Formats: sequence, C-alpha cells, structure tokens
Amino acid sequence: MASAARISLFTLFFLYTLTTAIANKQTYIVHIKPNSKPQSFATHQDWYSSSLAADDSLLYTYDAALHGFAASLDPEQADALRNSDYVVDVYEETVYTLHTTRTPQFLGLNNDFDLFDGNHRPLDVDQASFDVVVGVLDTGVWPESKSYDDSGMPEIPARWKGECESGPDFSPKLCNKKLIGARYFSKGYHMAAGGSFGKQPTKKEEESPRDSDGHGTHTSSTAAGSMVANASLLGYASGNARGMATHARVAAYKVCWSTGCFGSDILAGMDRAIHDGVDVLSLSLGGGSGPYYRDTIAIGAFSAMERGILVSCSAGNSGPTRASLANVAPWILTVGAGTLDRDFPAFAALGNGKRFTGVSLYSGAGMGKKPVGLVYSKGTNSSSNLCLPGSLQPELVKGKVVLCDRGINPRVEKGAVVREAGGIGMIMANTAASGEELVADSHLLPAVAVGRKLGDVIRLYAKSDPNPTAVLSFGGTQLNVRPSPVVAAFSSRGPNMVTAQILKPDLIGPGVNILAAWSEAIGPTGLEKDSRKTQFNIMSGTSMSCPHLSGVAALLKAAHPTWSPSAIKSALMTTSYVVDNTNAPLKDAADGSFSTPWAHGSGHVDPHKALSPGLVYDISTDEYIAFLCSLGYTLDRVQAVVKRPNVTCATKFKDPGSLNYPSFSVVFARTRVIRYTRVLTNVGAAGSSYEVEVTTPRSVTATVKPTKLVFKNVGDKLRYTVTFVSKSRGGNAMSDFGSIVWRNELHHVRSPVAFSWSEL
Repeated sequence: MASAARISLFTLFFLYTLTTAIANKQTYIVHIKPNSKPQSFATHQDWYSSSLAADDSLLYTYDAALHGFAASLDPEQADALRNSDYVVDVYEETVYTLHTTRTPQFLGLNNDFDLFDGNHRPLDVDQASFDVVVGVLDTGVWPESKSYDDSGMPEIPARWKGECESGPDFSPKLCNKKLIGARYFSKGYHMAAGGSFGKQPTKKEEESPRDSDGHGTHTSSTAAGSMVANASLLGYASGNARGMATHARVAAYKVCWSTGCFGSDILAGMDRAIHDGVDVLSLSLGGGSGPYYRDTIAIGAFSAMERGILVSCSAGNSGPTRASLANVAPWILTVGAGTLDRDFPAFAALGNGKRFTGVSLYSGAGMGKKPVGLVYSKGTNSSSNLCLPGSLQPELVKGKVVLCDRGINPRVEKGAVVREAGGIGMIMANTAASGEELVADSHLLPAVAVGRKLGDVIRLYAKSDPNPTAVLSFGGTQLNVRPSPVVAAFSSRGPNMVTAQILKPDLIGPGVNILAAWSEAIGPTGLEKDSRKTQFNIMSGTSMSCPHLSGVAALLKAAHPTWSPSAIKSALMTTSYVVDNTNAPLKDAADGSFSTPWAHGSGHVDPHKALSPGLVYDISTDEYIAFLCSLGYTLDRVQAVVKRPNVTCATKFKDPGSLNYPSFSVVFARTRVIRYTRVLTNVGAAGSSYEVEVTTPRSVTATVKPTKLVFKNVGDKLRYTVTFVSKSRGGNAMSDFGSIVWRNELHHVRSPVAFSWSEL
C-alpha cells in the first residue's frame, strides 16, 4: 500500500487534472489498480467521488466490469494519468456500432420444449427458465410490446437487484414480471455530442430506457420474448412470434444512441448488469478488433465470465471480407449469421420476356401489371447507379422503375431516393461485394432485390435495349426454402487477427429476415419519412443472430445452472451442424461455394443437441490468464483485462492455441509440427465411452492419443493430445480445414480445425 503522502498527492493530482478548462476534452476510460485505494475509503467509488465532488468531469465509476472510471479529459491530462503509479492504463472512448416468427420452429423449438439430460431424464427447461435473466445492451426497450407480456409468470427472483429507471417518456410501472429491468447510460454519448450532462441529447432523444430506434426491442424479444399470436410485418411472416427462451426474464440496458454506442456507456451498462444479477449478457454491437486490453467489451466480458455470466456478441456485418471479425475474445461467444428456411419472393418481369425472382417486404398497393420504363445509371453524376441522395434527375426517372446498385448507402434509403425523384419502382441489384445474398426490406415503394448474377443480366438489358421496361410483383411468404441455412454474405469472417490460434466466429445462428418486436416510435425502414407503425419488424444482421444464441444459452443455463459460461459455450459449439436441409455442406451466400469454419465457425446452432452435449471443453479463469500471458502481454496489460491485484504469469501456455478451446486454429509458422492437449469433461451418463474420428486435408496429418476415452463417472475429466504435422501447403493454398470428432451412439462432439500457413 502506498504511503499517506503519496495518497494525498494522488488526490491532489486528480483535483488538478480533472478540474481544468473543458476545452478540447473528450472521454477517457481510466483503469485503476485495484489494490491502490486508500484505506480511509470504503469503496473505489467513494475515493473517486471525494476527489471530484465539485466537478462534472467524472462520468462513471466502475467496480464490477473493471476498477476505474470514465471522465472528460484533455490529451495532456490523459498522458499525465498514464504515468501515475496507480493507473493500469488510460484509453480513449471507443464508438461501437449496431450490427443490424419462424425461427423457433427452424431451430426445433416449440411450445412443448421436451428435452432430456444425459441420463435421458426429462428437463423442465421452460419452468427453470423463470429464474434466468437475459441482459441486453442495446437501444433500449418498447415496454408496451406484447412480447413482454408477463401472464403466468411467477414473482421476480429474490436475488435480482436491478430496477426500471424513470424518464420523461418511461414510467417504472411499465416493467413487470417479464421485463424486470430497464436502465439507460448516456454520459459518454453526451460528452461526444459536446453537450452538458443535464441537457437533452440531439435529435430529441429522451433521457430514458425507451427504445426510439427499434433495434433493442427486436434483439431482446428475439432472445426472450413471450409468445405473441398473429404476429407479422404488414402481413409478411404471419404466425406466432416468440423468443428463444420465452419464460426467461429480460433486463434492458440502453447504451446506444443516435450517433452510436460509446465505450464508457457500454462499460457502465455491463458494470451495472453484473451487479444486477443477469445470467446472460447479449450485445449486438461492436467495432474493429484490437488487443484485449484495449477492448472495452472484452474487458467487461471477462469480469462477467468470472461471475458465471455468459456473454454473447455479434461477429459483425463486414463480410464477406476476410478477417473482418469483431468481438473475438475467447471468453466471448462470437456469433455469425445464416438464413432461415423462409423467404419473401418478389418478381421483376422485363420487356424482353424474362422474369427474375428476388425478394421484398413491400406491402403497398403495388405498381399494377403494365410495364413501365426501366432506368439505370442516368443522373447528374456517376453515383446515380447507387441511388445516393440527390443523384437522380426527376425528369429521367419519373413514372419509371429505377435499377440501383447495392452498396454505400442503406438499402431502404435507395428506395426513398427513387420515390422522391418520382420513380414508381426499384430493382436493387447486388454487386460483387454482396454476391448472391438476398436481404428483404420493407421499402416505401414497390422494390425487388436481386443477386449479383441476375443483377448483371438486368444491367446489361437496361444498357443495351433501346426501350427497356419492367414491372414488379410480389409473392408473399414462402416456407421450406432449400437449401437452408446458408451463411449470410454480410456475416463477418475469420481468420482472427487478434489471436490467430483461436478460431472465430464460434458458430452461426439465424440472422437473415428475422421477425421480432419493434418500437412504435419509428417506421419499419427506420427512415424519418416512413410514417408507418408496426408492432413487429423483419431485420437482418449478426445483430439478429446474436440474441438467438443468447436465448438458447439462457435455456442451457436453466437446464444446467451449475455449468460455467465456457461449458455452455462448448455445448453450443460442439453440437452445431455443418450440413443444410438438403444434407449438403453449408454454403456461402457470397458466391454459392461451400462455406468454411472461417465463415460458420463450428456450424449452425442446434438447441436440442446442445442441451445434452455428452462432453464439454471447460475453461477456468486461471486458464484464461495463462492464455493472456502467452500473448506476450506485460503484467499491466494482463491486469487490465483480469483486474486481479496480484496477477502473475507464473503459469502460461507456450502457444495461445493451448487454451482448452472447443475448436482449433493451427498456424504453421516456425515449425511444421504443432501439438495441443485438450481436456474433456463428462456431462453425460456415467460409464460413457467415446472414440475419435479425425479428418484432415492432404497437406496435414493429425494423430490423436489416446483414440478412446472412457468416463467412469459424471464430471470426470480426461485429456487427449493431438499432433498436427504439415507435409506441404497443398499448392498455393494458405489455409485448409478439418475436424476432430469424439463420438458414441448418442453424441458427436465435433471440433472444427482451421489450418493456415505463413513462411516456414
């Protein structure tokens, strides 16, 4: 413990550096060493508050997600703090972005969710789910939605410490036994906007948990919404809408505002959620990837994991670009997106007699049966083909269908641009960036989205025919689409650029054209010009796949309350599937080729099998610390993530890939031989035995010892060692894939293996 004199100087240092003029200030997160607090203060919060009592530079204090605070500082003050003996690190505010029914049936979930444990005893998961709380960090909640109906729910668990905060447009009485928490965090957003902390934010956003965007209501109802009959988006996808864990509780933490999701607000939301007592944290947001000690979400998620909270995050919507992942920390469940077996067909009939099929959620009167002129790439500038605002000339497009290239601006905005210019319809054609992926939108005018190949055909017709014409029509909702699932082109891809030896994403879930509850403060397109109101909306993104996995994780937590987050994550990964409903390998929507683990991770989630995985790869906090130490981090960097006062790297892995992860990423760099040892825990029946099955490309051999594992008791742990040997790269290939499966009559515990080569 530091001397009293140094403590006094530290306090004075805070008072001086944090009470100077506010010019040129921005938000910084200051990470304080946990054992540096003076004994005269009961808590860290008391310490910081005492030092800054007369100043509004202090935004938040943290003690669960990390020890420290967020404050308004200028760069010189931040640099001075970095040099303090009491400070682990100081980092700038990070701005994150949102990664924006039939799903339960597609996943095998229904009203009577009859499941069995490893000994074939029935599990009453629905009943047990009443005690599970899913915390959602997003844009808030629309509490009046029927998806938060609490009919038949018992009293709120006594352990719950959360609450519903009030605001000008939000009464705590709007919460109930289903929606048991609603908070908001806006100080980082205010600081970035340049306003004082007591003033209203820009765009008339109220200081409350209410969702004026729709995204947060959509994600939280996807994870744990109640059953709602006769749900649809303006007639599309009509049927029963329900979340994955219909009986779980929901707690909403509003951390995202009109200009983004700010790291200080996110960390405050995570800090509060940990204190409140959530069991699962769902974050459908992210930014770029970087070192874990600089990643706000990774730092908060580590603390959550230590307390038994599973953290599920979206992988990002930057696909199909290689190495485009977000949220890649190994203690986070990183979720990519796939399609459902449901589609919304729409048709574009051209004047040359050809009729092409695309998708749409347009629900208006239509454009009739008479063909009209088709216009492409005609306007005041070269951006007219993209239908950017102001790029179309009304005299050229009035009364016609406009062909717009996908990209740059939002898809629904393109339709609005066409309508404003006088067009009566739109064909939105993919480019190479989106490939053959089709995402349906609730456009303001008749519109059809088509893939790149059909788009190229239509583009050629529009350019070459002297009088091109088109007429659009709409086919409603189509079920049992084959093949499905297909990996969404937008879903971010590996390899993992932070730690190449950890395979990401972890798995995929439904994320294309997902129906869920919506905010009635905004139309289904999210455009200001959209005056339509709907209780449900259809959206796409890894933002939508993430809460599916959060909800399924809640079911696993209900069924197996003693399982660690790593065990739940392992169960989800090792039981996922890699074939579609035609029994063919999963395909990639970007180009129609077979998908790889860099796109789908371990595969597509299978909730039923995940409830009884047989074996799990469990990981302790100490093992995660050994992993961090293996990355070459200094102790201060490790402590920035771990937050333990006396953390050491006395134990560390020779290779980060030695972490007991449920998948493998084998990087051949300085050696052609790589050996890993894994430990499996029996969560199935006593006396279970498993034999191994290994698949590798021709360029690699893999030897597993032993080849058979016999678990005498439930909870037994057995280890195996796998040796990978690179024979060659296999031509010019820089990557390849295989798998390791431990199987018996009841279980297939599958781990994907990604191989990559650098200079040997």
